[in-house]
Amino acid sequence: MSWPHPREGAAPLEVCIATLERLVAYPTVSADSNYALIAYLAELLQEAGARVEILSDASAAKANLWATLGPDEPGGLVLSGHTDVVPVDDQDWSSDPFILREESGRLYGRGTCDMKGFIAACIAALPAFASGERRTPIHFAFTYDEEVGCVGARHLVEHLRAVGAQPGMALIGEPTLMHIVDGHKGCCEYTTRFNGAEGHGSRPELGVNAVEYAARYVARLMALRAELAASPPAGSAFLPPHTTISVGALTGGVAHNVIPGHAQVDWEMRPVAWDDAVRVKTVLERYCAEELLPEMQAVTPAAGIETDVIGEVAALEPREANGARDLVASVLGANGTELVSFGTEAGLFQEIGLDAVVCGPGSIEQAHKPDEWIAVSELERALSLLHGIAAKV
Repeated sequence: MSWPHPREGAAPLEVCIATLERLVAYPTVSADSNYALIAYLAELLQEAGARVEILSDASAAKANLWATLGPDEPGGLVLSGHTDVVPVDDQDWSSDPFILREESGRLYGRGTCDMKGFIAACIAALPAFASGERRTPIHFAFTYDEEVGCVGARHLVEHLRAVGAQPGMALIGEPTLMHIVDGHKGCCEYTTRFNGAEGHGSRPELGVNAVEYAARYVARLMALRAELAASPPAGSAFLPPHTTISVGALTGGVAHNVIPGHAQVDWEMRPVAWDDAVRVKTVLERYCAEELLPEMQAVTPAAGIETDVIGEVAALEPREANGARDLVASVLGANGTELVSFGTEAGLFQEIGLDAVVCGPGSIEQAHKPDEWIAVSELERALSLLHGIAAKV
């Protein structure tokens, strides 16, 4: 489909909504390609005079976009947003989730608040960033696969490190109702697979029941969760204050009377401190090596347990000195900051030396749900922030 650009001379909010309509129409669910959306954004950024790089993944089906306005030198600000969205399968939507719908000051559609609304605001603010002689670079980082472990952002920061690029600050526009967030927990996602031995249900001692061993593994996870909840770090301001563990799925088995030979546990951990993550992984490795595996391999030597790391994203650490936080606060006229329990790509930028802050339009309460929406007033506030930054940086 050929989409027209917003009319010449359109107000920033009109451009923002028109761009959001286009972005929502790309069904960039994490399992699918985001390439068409990236190509569209690259075209708009090039038209504004930006230097644009499209950084493909190994499959060439997905890509990050890195673009710069202003001088080719260190420093400057990164405006960052992820382009992927969560699935709409089995959700009861009132309208097509990939067609933007406006009603009573709300814009409905998958990704409107998480986080295509912020990306659309960045595009609508391009004239402000591109005008005049810019002494400090403004970078745009639009990534893939944030929803499945921040895969794209990790590849992007590795690329920036490899080429010696060193921006100074990063603003990640996740939905915070435009509140300033300078700290969040880490986000670690894993898949643990159990390979046992099938057999007839009447002789359970002759098989290795992968589902039963997976269930014991889940029980150990729950015990660790209770231990972590009982000993939160002193002074933690997170809600909840401790590191959390959650099991997303336990799958396995084919019939009532067949000993299942394979099972899988999908689980995640949100560490307050990285020491908690190390502790959990160490305890689980020892539990498998000293208890579960010897029992399994006593029956079938080929039995095994394997854990795949889907993503390990560092926390955003609150710091006394944070230029990105101070810049956003000066534009918004805000003094306070907040911590959140959900993860973002901000910790990855902080890991490579950038000051990072999270602040964006919309509420996380609308994210991932049917009839996801963002208020038009939130987009107006995001545009006000971005225009204020353009004037200051």
